[in-house]
Amino acid sequence: MKKNYYTFLIIPQKESSIRKFKLSGTFVKLVSFAALVVVISLAYFVWEHVDNVGKIEELNRLRQLNAVQREQIDLLAGKVGEFEQKLSSLRQFDKKLRIITNLDNKGKDSQLLGVGGPSQNEEGTGPQVREIEDELIDQIHKNMDELLDEATFQESSFQELFNYLQEQKSVLASTPSIWPVMGWVTSRYGYRTSPFTGKREFHRGIDISARVGEPVVAPADGTIVKACRKSDMGNMIMIDHGNGIETSYGHLLKMSTIKSGQKVKRGEVIGYVGNSGRSTGPHLHYGVRVDGIHVNPQRYLF
Repeated sequence: MKKNYYTFLIIPQKESSIRKFKLSGTFVKLVSFAALVVVISLAYFVWEHVDNVGKIEELNRLRQLNAVQREQIDLLAGKVGEFEQKLSSLRQFDKKLRIITNLDNKGKDSQLLGVGGPSQNEEGTGPQVREIEDELIDQIHKNMDELLDEATFQESSFQELFNYLQEQKSVLASTPSIWPVMGWVTSRYGYRTSPFTGKREFHRGIDISARVGEPVVAPADGTIVKACRKSDMGNMIMIDHGNGIETSYGHLLKMSTIKSGQKVKRGEVIGYVGNSGRSTGPHLHYGVRVDGIHVNPQRYLF
C-alpha cells in the first residue's frame, strides 16, 4: 500500500536555499493528535484552576459569613440572657410590691433557663460547630417563647398592682387628712359642759376657732350631699367621701358656689368661717361620721 507523505517548505527571508522536509502522513496525524490533546488538557487545567479559585473565594466568603453569623448568635444569646435577668429582677420587684400591698403573691417560682454560645476561639470541626450552633438556635427559640410567656404574665401582674394602687390612691384621696381650717380647737370631741345650758352634754365634733371669713376647705375628695341652713348648725355642709365616711361643717358665714351632688377635691374651698346658728362666737364645727356613727375628727387631722 502506498504511503502518503507531506512536504514542508521553509523559506527564509534572506537569500538562502529553501529547506524541504518530507514527513509521512501517519506521523503528521500523530503529531496533530498529540497537539490537540495537549491543547485540550491545557484548556481543562486552566478551567479547573479558575473554577478552584472561584470555589476558594466562595469558601472564604462563606467562612466569613459563618463567623459573622456565629458572632450574631452569641450576641443574641447574650441579649436573651440580659432579658432573663431583667425579668428576674421584675419578678422580685413584683413580689416586694405584693408583700407591701398585702396582695396574694402570684409570681411563679420557675427558673428561666440560661443560654450561651460557643466562643469564636473555641476549636472544633465544621460539623461539630454547626451542630452546636443549631442546638443553640433551638434553645434560643425555646427561651424566647418562655420569655414572651413570662413577659405576658408580668404585664398582667403589674396591671393588677396598678389597678390596686389606683384604687388605694382613690381611697387615700377620699380619706379626710387635712384641717378644714387652721385655728385653735376650743371644744373637743366628747362630753363637755354646754355653754348654753350649763349641763353635761356629748359634743359630736370639734370646734375650731378662726377669724370670720377664713376659707373652709374640703379635707378630701367627695360629693356634696347637703348644703343648707339649720337652726342649730346655721349654714352647714355635708360631704360624702365614700367608704362610709362623711364630714360636716357648721356655723358657716356663707357657702361657696356649691350645690348638692357636686364633686369637690381635697383643698377646694367650700365655705367661710362664720357665727351662724347656735354659736357663741366665730368658729367651725367639724364632724366626722363612719358608717353613720360619729367619731373623733382629730383622728383625721394631720
